[in-house]
Amino acid sequence: MGLEKDIKQKHFRNEWQKAMINLTYTHNWLSEKFKTFLDRFDLTSQQFNILRILRGAGEPLSTLQIRERMLDKMSDTSRIVDRLILKGFVKKSTCPHDKRLVDVVISEAGLQVLSQIDGLSGEMDNIINGLSSDDACELNRLLDKVREGATAN
Repeated sequence: MGLEKDIKQKHFRNEWQKAMINLTYTHNWLSEKFKTFLDRFDLTSQQFNILRILRGAGEPLSTLQIRERMLDKMSDTSRIVDRLILKGFVKKSTCPHDKRLVDVVISEAGLQVLSQIDGLSGEMDNIINGLSSDDACELNRLLDKVREGATAN
């Protein structure tokens, strides 16, 4: 029965409404699982996202550049960066090309915590282990299709 059982609702207006509720419910469920996983490293999902962005960039980024790449565009990037500085995971310096901008780079400690998390990637993948590789590929295709349809309207 799935969603109906989980939220104790038997009827939906139509399949689109059910899909929207299912996506929202599943997003919140996944977020909670991911939060529990990251709690061991004293990281939020937004902090983890910034660390991944900085490692992937391989060069200093401004907070604006980080925000553009974030999964959660509503995040207060500057505040999150400041918290990562307090944890020793990133460093901030004045941009040499534009003194009005601040460059952010991942520190060695930040790289080490990501390495620890990478070592547990199987555990993260297990959060959605009910899906085969083909299922995950199809889910990715369908989610891309949802966003593409939304931007076409």
